Amino acid sequence: MLELARTRNVTRRLVLAAAMTLPFAASIPAHAQETVKIGLVAALSGQSAKSGEAITRGLTLAIDKINAEGGVLGKQVELVSRDDESNPGKGLVAARELVQREGVAALIGGLDTPVSLAIVPFVNQEKVVFVGPWAAGTPITKNGAEENYVFRVSAVDEYVDEAITEYLVTKYGAKKPGLILINNPWGESNERGLTKALEKRGMEHAGIEKFESNDVDVVPQLTRLKEAGADSLFLVANVAPSAQVVKSLDRMGWDVPISSHWGPAGGRFTELAGPSGEKVHFIQTFLFTEESDPLFVTLKEKFPEIKTLADVTPATGIANAYDAMLLLAAAIEKAGSTDGPAIREAMYEVSGIEGVIKTYDKPFTPDDQDALGPEDYTFAHFVDGQIIPLGE
Repeated sequence: MLELARTRNVTRRLVLAAAMTLPFAASIPAHAQETVKIGLVAALSGQSAKSGEAITRGLTLAIDKINAEGGVLGKQVELVSRDDESNPGKGLVAARELVQREGVAALIGGLDTPVSLAIVPFVNQEKVVFVGPWAAGTPITKNGAEENYVFRVSAVDEYVDEAITEYLVTKYGAKKPGLILINNPWGESNERGLTKALEKRGMEHAGIEKFESNDVDVVPQLTRLKEAGADSLFLVANVAPSAQVVKSLDRMGWDVPISSHWGPAGGRFTELAGPSGEKVHFIQTFLFTEESDPLFVTLKEKFPEIKTLADVTPATGIANAYDAMLLLAAAIEKAGSTDGPAIREAMYEVSGIEGVIKTYDKPFTPDDQDALGPEDYTFAHFVDGQIIPLGE
């Protein structure tokens, strides 16, 4: 609770800062617009740009389908995007701009948990539905708001932590894993989840080490874990920092099993990590396994630069965003309005929505605003630049 309180204090300051950086702009009545605008705040540049690209592609395919079937409320759906550059302050400013200037009916988030956590207080205050298709930090949806406007079609840290703990124990017989975590709110969220999963099994960890996203040498932290007797590693970080962990392990000559959150899937991980990147096993919620997959066929038609399955990194971002957009559109249609509170109530009623991950029958409740659970996870790794299920 102390960590959550700190996060709330930081995000409150960010809300005030964003308010001062933008001139006053009256909200644009969404009903007066010719289209139903959906706002996207995601990393569209920088080291996590592949994640933003994947989310954009998934949303675009879903919107094409929705519009071909008549749109929502008799109007076409329009995507309005802003780049958060993986920066919480910039993400919050972008969210305010989309809501107050563009008059979006709802917001879609991106990869980074710190950015989403910065946006959460704002959307709850403004009563605007915010759907996360990627960021997995547990407090994003479990944020303590009396009226919670934040929903998610993605993995959830506390569930992922249980899954990757079970994986290390059952596959490798791990008895004393070490934790190597990015030093930000996402790392903190997983520290709580992983230690809870170990305590549940009566297990001890070899230590908890943190590192920064711009660290190029993680050997000191890994050395401490090795000397403490770590027989395996939990890794939580996005693409570039995860690659630095792998390269540091190579420099040490330490070949140790690694069970990871899905951070490495957000870009060309093995290009940065080298061949040893293929040893990292990580969680996914969706994978293309056949080029005949209907969504993959549509993806190739829409984006000619995609030739093979190896050109899709990662499929999880595409699928989560695609399903999130279908659920959001169904809720807006059911609400009969672009009014935020009406859409929020309708999110609890949507049913029979056939997504690519699964069919959703009332996937949200006021007590659980996450549409996906552990049963929707699978483990994967990179092989020749392509993410494939383990065992294939």
